[in-house]
Amino acid sequence: MFLAGLGRSGSTLLERLVGQLDGVQTLGETVHMWARCIRDNERCGCGNAFRDCEFWPQVGTTAFGGWDRVDVDRVEALRASVDRMRHVPATIRGRSAELDEYTGYYSKLYAASHEVSGARWLVDSSKHPSMAHCLRREPGVDLSVIQVVRHPAAVAHSWTKLVQRPDVTDGSGSEDFMTRYSPARSAALWNGENAASGLLKRLGVPLLRIRYEDLVADPGTTMRAVTRFMNLPDSTPLPLDGSTAHLAATHTASGNPMRFTTGDISIRADEKWRTELPSKDRRLVHALTWPLARAYGYKG
Repeated sequence: MFLAGLGRSGSTLLERLVGQLDGVQTLGETVHMWARCIRDNERCGCGNAFRDCEFWPQVGTTAFGGWDRVDVDRVEALRASVDRMRHVPATIRGRSAELDEYTGYYSKLYAASHEVSGARWLVDSSKHPSMAHCLRREPGVDLSVIQVVRHPAAVAHSWTKLVQRPDVTDGSGSEDFMTRYSPARSAALWNGENAASGLLKRLGVPLLRIRYEDLVADPGTTMRAVTRFMNLPDSTPLPLDGSTAHLAATHTASGNPMRFTTGDISIRADEKWRTELPSKDRRLVHALTWPLARAYGYKG
């Protein structure tokens, strides 16, 4: 299961909830795993450094004979060659040797994760639709997609925030910050990432679209839609009591800082954008995104 869409749309919340279901193993944003985890040894969602985690070293050994045998620079070079939004049209047209080599890494990664975890479903929250288009071409990957969308002005506001990444494990005490975008830039990305995500359904990939606003308003109903999409029994226990979620640690490689949150959390809508995002920026985002936003049920 690939979670697709633009970041800051609620995908981490959905990933955390889905990751508590029986028979599901979440992997985090594997697109960033190669550099941030294999090379830089950043923290897994369980709290341990990647190489000290109980899950990921087993996966590396099963998939590649150990993480030290993975050429991270080669994976990153392949990603630059095939896994970018500008390459989506070429990926739709057909396969290439570089594309096959790139997706082959993921095929081995997923097969090993399945073997080590014993899970029925693996969830990759990399979000980039260009990566999903690549994976669609990989015979070793049985791909389904959940597209997570959120009001474009809310997403634009979130991308202006300064957010720390508490992943560093070198003892320096330094913490990188997540990328920030201007409202105009995030609006352009909102259009492109969501349009490319929706295109996957037209290409025959099973796809369920989830709105952040529906998820936080009624988590139980939204999660039941997810379990039905995943062909899980209706009796599958949900990690919810009303709007309270019960979160245990999961083994996620890279992602939003929320992946480290455990215990009971209250699910509620973040509506700060309505008062904190300047009106001129709201109007700009609306002007740039309104056709697709309206198709998703967002008005003004």
